[in-house]
Amino acid sequence: MSADRPSHAPGDPAPAPAAENRLTPPPDAVPPVRHPEAPAPGELLGAHYDRCFGCGTGQPHGLHLEARAGEGVNITAEFTVKPAHQGAPGLAHGGVLATALDETLGSLNWLMHVIAVTGRLETDFVQPVPVDTVLHLDARVTAVHGRKIYCSATGRIGGPEGPVAVRADALFIEVKVEHFIDNGRDEEIQEAMADPDQVRRARAFEVNP
Repeated sequence: MSADRPSHAPGDPAPAPAAENRLTPPPDAVPPVRHPEAPAPGELLGAHYDRCFGCGTGQPHGLHLEARAGEGVNITAEFTVKPAHQGAPGLAHGGVLATALDETLGSLNWLMHVIAVTGRLETDFVQPVPVDTVLHLDARVTAVHGRKIYCSATGRIGGPEGPVAVRADALFIEVKVEHFIDNGRDEEIQEAMADPDQVRRARAFEVNP
């Protein structure tokens, strides 16, 4: 196509902005702020919902990911690849690794005491992750712009300082709890809301896609 011709025909929708632009904070974005009542550094966050595929203990083939609060607006987490998580023989499924990154990134919201959902997740698969490998994850919020929360994560093998196997950049969008009540299946919503444990009831809606 000639450089002096438009890249789309008149009347057609303009092309979407480049993906990287949607994951790059605007110039007026601000640094994230850790909430005064955030979990203490090193504290195990636990599962926000027992049936969550990422962190819930009630999912027999879930990731059972365990995350701990960092000192800033960052967390570390671990996930052991099980045989049920295979894609190719003996290797973790790429979608499962993306889920581990997404779960880790979503847990960052607890440190700011906001409810947010994944708006965009861009994942790079750097090297294969074998079954029985422990994936060491590190995630942090990089900037906030209104309801938009920009963050990134890495997953390493062989230890917390080992080589990077996967990494991701993400955009989360702050929402109200009604987002889950209005869109979730009524059976699970009612069961979660009927939990007599007030803290557990609230946490069930804190981190979700």
